[in-house]
Amino acid sequence: MKSRWQRALRLVCSALALAGAAAAAQAAITITDDRGRTLHFDEPPRRVVSLLPSSTESLCEMGQCERLVGVDRYSNWPASVRRLPQVGGGLDPNIEAIVALRPDVVLLSVSSRVSDRLESLGVKVVALEPKTQGDVRRVLTTIGDLFAVPRAQGVDRLWRVIDAAVMAAAQSLPDKARGARVYFEVSRGPYAAGQPSFIGETLARLGVRNVVPASLGPFPRLSPEYVLRAQPDVIMVSNRSGQPVAMYPGWQSMAAVKAGRVCVFGPEQADVLVRPGPRMAEAARIMAACLSEKYR
Repeated sequence: MKSRWQRALRLVCSALALAGAAAAAQAAITITDDRGRTLHFDEPPRRVVSLLPSSTESLCEMGQCERLVGVDRYSNWPASVRRLPQVGGGLDPNIEAIVALRPDVVLLSVSSRVSDRLESLGVKVVALEPKTQGDVRRVLTTIGDLFAVPRAQGVDRLWRVIDAAVMAAAQSLPDKARGARVYFEVSRGPYAAGQPSFIGETLARLGVRNVVPASLGPFPRLSPEYVLRAQPDVIMVSNRSGQPVAMYPGWQSMAAVKAGRVCVFGPEQADVLVRPGPRMAEAARIMAACLSEKYR
């Protein structure tokens, strides 16, 4: 009798152990970041440091903002993240400050110089590089998978919102604006948004033409003379500093400048426009509003 009871108990324990192992395997997460490195997590990270404003925004839009314990100095949306500890810039953060926050993972750019150092200190790093719209969707997928957000509520929902907003913005343009040749300056240099960039792809979907060809890449640094020779119909400038924008030498002679077809976007709008994340829907509306104003 006792022997049968012991065998039954062993069977129950074995079944429970198998169920536990299956549940653990199901909870385990494996992702591949944009360096091509595969990372394993036993569960969704609970303590996160984000060194990319776009990743900060994406995480919060997926309902995971409470996992953030630190951000870079440029992460400022949504407003709740402004109360979090700041650990410096995305490319050159304060490593000691990051380690002190005991993160389960750090989200940063592929171009960040601190990945190896953090990993040598035992901190897991997920490197991301969203340059094109395809990249943005892939990064949203990676972030959602890392935090076990169902794709229907995460990347698929966000992308539907972005896609619908771009389509609506395109339909709102006056006929005179369609086909206009546009130059978009991401930052002083000038650094431009080329055709393959997520900004350039939005411009194309709006029905305008980018004067910076695909051959120059997503975000090339140009000479002011290049833009002068291109003679765009509309100039869009991201002015994240908020300081008065001085025209480059010779630009005052451009037809677009003489006609007032220049849109200078202040810090708040510039943040929206240059961040490859969930606010790309709002970015499309901002660009469309600029074009509509210049061709009304």
